[in-house]
Amino acid sequence: MAPSAELLDIAVEAARTAGERLRAAFRTRPAVETKRDFHDPVTEHDLAAEETIRAVIAKRAPGSAIVGEEGGGAAGEGVTWFVDPIDGTANFAAGVAFWCVSIGVAVGGDLVAGVVYDPVRDDLFAASEEGAWCNGAPLRSRGATRDREAMLLTSYPTPRDFDEHGDEALRRYGRLLTSFSALRRPGSAALKLAHVAAGWSDACFGRGASPWDVAAGAVLVRQAGGLYLGDPFRVGPYLAVVDGFDLDSSALHELDPRTSS
Repeated sequence: MAPSAELLDIAVEAARTAGERLRAAFRTRPAVETKRDFHDPVTEHDLAAEETIRAVIAKRAPGSAIVGEEGGGAAGEGVTWFVDPIDGTANFAAGVAFWCVSIGVAVGGDLVAGVVYDPVRDDLFAASEEGAWCNGAPLRSRGATRDREAMLLTSYPTPRDFDEHGDEALRRYGRLLTSFSALRRPGSAALKLAHVAAGWSDACFGRGASPWDVAAGAVLVRQAGGLYLGDPFRVGPYLAVVDGFDLDSSALHELDPRTSS
């Protein structure tokens, strides 16, 4: 088994193990606390799921570094795991079925594997250096080629975008809303990226994403043949589109992480 495939196997076990507990807890309306502000919730299940994931990784890949949304940590020179135990906590806490477990794996400075697990639908998106799959079937990131035919998934603009950029954020959102065939704000960056990798949506965009939000999804999109833009190792914007999408002519072009502020 290739090294990235071995790491993927560990990530799959960790995601499924945590997902079983989360599926059982879904729609129980757990108590919610907040972190940065009231837009940033956390539940006891986020913390417990990350502990479960860390335990699986510690057992099967001792000595590797773990960077988790809840438990923190720092990337290492060897294997580093980027863990979001519940990406889409607000959805999970309220009972909205769009959230996931996300685990990305890097060796040095290269992302080599990723898992996005949707426990509600039991959809397992997985990618290694050998390819990308959903429930074992190969993924092909294909879909619309231009805005007027495309489905865009985004959380932009966030409350922070309005606080910092106000009218400009509203203008950009208005252009996206009128340019794309459909725009949805479902939450969960990782699951949005997985849907682009599968060709179930055509594009997704977000700002202020952390590595644990996008590491796994970035691997999925790239290995499925789509385009992922942004630095998955730093907090910042990301953008992903299916293969063949005309980004240069898109309303997303001005939000390209390579050129936009």
